[in-house]
Amino acid sequence: MAQKTKAKSVPPGPARAGSRRQALKLGQAHPAWAADADARTGDAGRADSRDPFSLQGRVAMVTGAARGIGLAVAERLAVLGAHVVLTDINQEGLERAEAGIAAEKGSAESIRLDVTDRKDIARVVDKVVARHGRIDILINNAGICINAAALDTTPEVWERQMTINLDAVFFLSQAVGAHMVEAGRGAMVNLSSFAAVVDVRPQKHIAYSVSKAGVAHLSKVLASEWAKSGVRVNAIAPGFVMTDMPLGAGMEMHDIWRKFVPAERFLHPYEIANVIAFLASDASSAITGQLIMADGGITIW
Repeated sequence: MAQKTKAKSVPPGPARAGSRRQALKLGQAHPAWAADADARTGDAGRADSRDPFSLQGRVAMVTGAARGIGLAVAERLAVLGAHVVLTDINQEGLERAEAGIAAEKGSAESIRLDVTDRKDIARVVDKVVARHGRIDILINNAGICINAAALDTTPEVWERQMTINLDAVFFLSQAVGAHMVEAGRGAMVNLSSFAAVVDVRPQKHIAYSVSKAGVAHLSKVLASEWAKSGVRVNAIAPGFVMTDMPLGAGMEMHDIWRKFVPAERFLHPYEIANVIAFLASDASSAITGQLIMADGGITIW
């Protein structure tokens, strides 16, 4: 009489073709995790989203939006469907930026904002929230760079860069963050720099570099505090970008810097804008508290 073979138990492992796990529909949670189905917060991203990069229906606020990276970011967010609130101290530049986005069928409005004035920050944030009910995305882009070696850095040079590049980022994040935390969702992206992690030689701007390092760590701490509220905070570290800021250093400096970049080219503002748009979208729902290097590879070497 033939002996009966005892069925072998198969340990859990990767799904095989035709298995129940593979048969789960897109976006459907595994049964073992059903208890967490209602625990999503913020923009935690759903697998059944057909376009997690879309910003349709979002309200985004961008500082320093009249030109350079800020303008490129505003244009990209508008293309992806966001209503963009352009802010800057440059009223004329704001009007041009708003008109340019409108010409491309984007949705935008401009509000003059002095990021060094805390009362002005409160005024603008209150105005945007009163008008739209929320702010879903904040891009802290406004900043300046004053070249000065350590021994030549006056209190005025130090304080001005800290006030615009770091203090303003905190106070605007605090004002907008209060609404995001209450709403249980939101995404912030703060402009740091590769100068936050390496010394930009032979140019000397210690105050700028330290302020941008502060932005990177500020973003990490805010992300930690607000994570359970569904609010994500990240920083981006651009390399050499074709904007007004590096133009002030002169062509001789450009030739030196270009050799520091593996691709031997400066980045376009839209390349930075694309990364920022990703960080602002549900597609990056797993990313918070990070300094994202968008430097063309400068910090590889």
